[in-house]
Formats: sequence, C-alpha cells, structure tokens
Amino acid sequence: MVPTMSGVSPGPSVPMILVVDDTLDARELYAEYLRIAGLRAEVAEDGYDAVAKATMLRPSVIIMDLAMPRMDGWEATRRLRANPATRDIPIIALTGHVIERSRERAIEAGADGFLTKPCFPDSLLAEVHRVMKEPRRH
Repeated sequence: MVPTMSGVSPGPSVPMILVVDDTLDARELYAEYLRIAGLRAEVAEDGYDAVAKATMLRPSVIIMDLAMPRMDGWEATRRLRANPATRDIPIIALTGHVIERSRERAIEAGADGFLTKPCFPDSLLAEVHRVMKEPRRH
C-alpha cells in the first residue's frame, strides 16, 4: 500500500480503484491522483493483467484504457462482465482515440462510464464517485 500525502495508508474500508493503461506515465499519474484524493489504487498494464487483478483484488471501480496491446480494454471489459466474480464492478472506459460511436461501443461492451484523454484528475475523480453511487445495470 502506498502512503497518502498525510503519510497514513488508507485502510481496507477505503475504496480501491484499479487503473488499467498501457502507458506507464498515464497509469501512475491517475493512480497517484486517486491516492492523494484518499482512495486506494492499484495498476494494471493491459487487459490480461486487468482481468487477473480484478478477479483477485475485487476493486470498487476499474478505470479501463481501451487501446492497449495484447488484450485491449474492449475485450477485457467483455471478459470482466462475463465473469460472475467481476461482472458487478463498475468500469469507466478511458480513451484517447475518440472515433464515431466510441462511447456507445464502450457502453455496449459493459462500461458504466466513459472519459476521453487527456482527462483532468477532477473529472476522473468525479466519474469514479458517480459510478460508485449508482447501482450497476446489467
């Protein structure tokens, strides 16, 4: 567990967010911001890593980059939704490649939210809180 700015590590009752991005700088930046905001954060570097860590850690929310090598965020989201152990974890799709229907396709794949890069930390945090409050629709 990484210490927060106060020097105290958040306890297990604090929501944990899994940040999935193939770009080291992006995933570390978002994870650190979430930690500074008082949340716990773990990272994954691709879809395979995301599915494995989500199954093991059961995060409160997953922030999923869509364009990644090996297994992209679209496929990882579909796999997480197909698994009874992870199907109810809210997923926020995050992408820098905004093409026509990206938002709709992300929702169809099972995402609960959608953000575009560059994403300001306050927008990311607001979306994390929003999806944690709303009941997940299957």
